[in-house]
Amino acid sequence: MKKMLLALLTFLSFSLSALAGVNINTASQAELESLDGIGPVKAQAIIDYRKKNGNFKSIDDLEKVEGVGPVTLQNVRKDISVNGATTAVAKSTDSKSTKEAKPAKEKAEKTDKAAVTTDKPAKAEKSTKDKDAKKSEKVEDKSAAKEQEKADKKAAKEAEKAEKKAAKEKEKADKKAAKEAAKAEKAKAKADKEAAEKARKEAAKK
Repeated sequence: MKKMLLALLTFLSFSLSALAGVNINTASQAELESLDGIGPVKAQAIIDYRKKNGNFKSIDDLEKVEGVGPVTLQNVRKDISVNGATTAVAKSTDSKSTKEAKPAKEKAEKTDKAAVTTDKPAKAEKSTKDKDAKKSEKVEDKSAAKEQEKADKKAAKEAEKAEKKAAKEKEKADKKAAKEAAKAEKAKAKADKEAAEKARKEAAKK
């Protein structure tokens, strides 16, 4: 019976140890600082990111926080979760391990700072490229607008020219038709006169 009880206690102790960790969606600053490689600055950055963007969907999302790089994420991965209650992260009581952990923590922070510093020029370069692209787009739009305006003016000028030409040709055709109509009318009047004269002469003979 005692052996079974001892085995049960051992199992429970192991289970609690396995479940120990920090829920990065609910942990306080002090609880976050208990993680290896997470100091006051990074802990506050995690809380600020959480307030601004909502809960972390996965552990890998922690790398989106400014100052948290792949090294830090690797160090804390086994001690964090995105759900469940936050429990104390077991820390070694071995002073030698603690001393060895400090340089690793400092190295991780330096690596993350270097990553942030490297990322800044990349962001600046991207911003410059975006500005250049927008500027180029504006120039292209302006050039296209000028070309369109030029084409519209040319089309309007050609349309006006064609309209004037058509009006002139119509006027010429109307004059010609009127002249021919007058000529035909004159010829008809002459023919009518001759016919009347002929009829009069024939009537006089009778």
